Amino acid sequence: MKYLAYQTQANLMAPLRHMASLMLPALGHAANGSGETNFLLRSVAAATEMLARAGLSHSRPPFGIDRVKVGNREVAVTEEPDHVTPFGTLLHFRKDSDIAQPRVLVVAPLSGHFATLLRGTVETLLRDHDVWITDWHNARDVPLAAGRFGFEEYVEHLIDFLHVLGPGANLVAVCQPCVQALAAVAVMAANGDRAQPHTMTLMAGPIDCRINPTTVNDLAVGHSIEWFEHQMIDVVPPGFAGAGRRVYPGFVQLSAFMSMNMDRHVRAHAELFSALVRGDEGKAETTKIFYDEYFAVLDLAAEFYLETVQWVFQDYRLAKGELSFRGQKVDPAAIRRTALLTVEGERDDICAIGQTMAAHDLCSRIRPYMKKHHLQAGVGHYGVFSGKRWNSQIYPIVKNMILAME
Repeated sequence: MKYLAYQTQANLMAPLRHMASLMLPALGHAANGSGETNFLLRSVAAATEMLARAGLSHSRPPFGIDRVKVGNREVAVTEEPDHVTPFGTLLHFRKDSDIAQPRVLVVAPLSGHFATLLRGTVETLLRDHDVWITDWHNARDVPLAAGRFGFEEYVEHLIDFLHVLGPGANLVAVCQPCVQALAAVAVMAANGDRAQPHTMTLMAGPIDCRINPTTVNDLAVGHSIEWFEHQMIDVVPPGFAGAGRRVYPGFVQLSAFMSMNMDRHVRAHAELFSALVRGDEGKAETTKIFYDEYFAVLDLAAEFYLETVQWVFQDYRLAKGELSFRGQKVDPAAIRRTALLTVEGERDDICAIGQTMAAHDLCSRIRPYMKKHHLQAGVGHYGVFSGKRWNSQIYPIVKNMILAME
């Protein structure tokens, strides 16, 4: 019933938000100039814009990567779907360039936001690599006839996507799917799959949540899986392609994320209002771009959410050697040909120091010169894969690892 109540409220607010957006051009024009009257009009215009923005989106924002610099020139970038299933698209950022570059599959999280959350990650990688990404679909748009999508289906998608890329590709997994990525490579290695990647980069992922548990980890073990199913899972209401599908709603995940840093979000919106009143377009635009992405939410299939909570955050199946895939034991020690890089953030309050590095102990048969760990000082969770330190300090290490194995 939570989902139906949320959607009803969203539907009731939609006409008001639409009306506010229609009023903005006239208010903005009237507020030009200085003086007390114009200040009042700018305040009204700012409040109107805040109202127009007061809602969530359930559609993927555009990546908006139209051009990228390769060497000394800029080249056009075109998004091309190379493989599509009901639950995800293998999206290729094809560059108008004949320069051969290492192929990289970026594995995006399936945790309430779209793959566009990794826009900056992709844009940086594109300078020196041929890049694909797992563009996961919103579960509320997937018909029931498409079947289930759980932990094993996620791993299966990664294996299929790597087959599309072919032998010699590289894999970069960010956050939650580090576990599924490691499982996929382990299965491929055990089966002698020629498409197993040359390198595997795991960034801020929960390989072993028993190490330095965070608030997120404490929440996971503080309740039974039945509690999560009862409290977090709902049914997509009528009016959507996935009506009747059981999901973990994106708006619930967003609420959980925001509650962890509510003061920061309130302060950011207060500063946005002030910037709009002052006419500081640069400051306002930066904040709006961030929240346009942050407030675009994606529903997760219930089976994927529940299996991830139980298998990764409660049972630690991969870390304890108890994970299986389609009846086959997942053994990271089977990996020998794939180089391993793990990256963690010093201030990460979602995936703490040591949780990702645990992959090195599990991948015990990878030779020492093919394994590397990097702890990035001064960054939190998102700083591992976006922002200045990602670009200047972390990315060069990822790039060098890939080049070393070419």
